[in-house]
Amino acid sequence: MQEPVPADPQVVRPSLVQLTHIIYGLHAIAVLVGVTSAATVAGGFVFGLPSLIAVFINYLKRSDVNGTWLESHFRWQIRTFWFTFLWLVIYGLLVITLIGIPIAWILIALLGLWVAYRVIRGWVALADTRPVG
Repeated sequence: MQEPVPADPQVVRPSLVQLTHIIYGLHAIAVLVGVTSAATVAGGFVFGLPSLIAVFINYLKRSDVNGTWLESHFRWQIRTFWFTFLWLVIYGLLVITLIGIPIAWILIALLGLWVAYRVIRGWVALADTRPVG
């Protein structure tokens, strides 16, 4: 049986909070894969199965969190994914030029740190039951 949707935007169904924790966990796994493998953090985040599943769930359940404090977390997670994808495209364009390779390597390192920061900051805010961003 599905839980009723509360009228107060500060009160959300516990199952949605738990789902948001799971989504952050999937993103964290993708970051960890990027750190511990030959892939980059950003590459593991955007192209790794855990993050792809997480973003799919974000889009699937986004309407369930509209008007609640969890909406900011879903927006945060989706934007992190797509901005990372955009910067990876820029990285790809830089890396194919001889002059852009040093800039590309700096960019990919900074992008990995930024992704890890976004996952950690969002998850900490969720643990504190507050919006993010």
